Amino acid sequence: MAIRNVVKEGDEVLRKTARPVTDFNERLHILLDDMAETMYKENGCGLAANQVGILRRVVVIDTGEGLIELVNPEIIKKSGSQQEVEGCLSCPGEYGITKRPMKVTVKAFDRFGNEKIYEGEGLLARAFCHELDHLDGVLYKDNVIRMLSPDEIES
Repeated sequence: MAIRNVVKEGDEVLRKTARPVTDFNERLHILLDDMAETMYKENGCGLAANQVGILRRVVVIDTGEGLIELVNPEIIKKSGSQQEVEGCLSCPGEYGITKRPMKVTVKAFDRFGNEKIYEGEGLLARAFCHELDHLDGVLYKDNVIRMLSPDEIES
């Protein structure tokens, strides 16, 4: 496993649409392992392949309940609403309040090509939405209701 560089806002790869994964092979496994290691090193709760410069539909998430690997994910159901603070490893030191669904159901494949269904509520629902947005070239700042000032962040 290796730590990868997290691409920062302004790099054009963050605004591109990722391509579907077609080969569930060792290269995909290495990418997933590297992304998880990078996410943990950076103290994030999610990371999309775009954020490490790879235009593939691959995401890792861990909101404290264990690692979730999503390959070719899609949101198939949303309900409710929440407004909470979000940040992004690609936009360090910046935070804003976004409006996201309270509950989300995601269909994806695991690293071996097995279809899985995941349900998330609260923080996990936000993480699903945030990371899947990355795969379509959307940053959380595109959905911000209000950016927070440095004073609000520290308190």
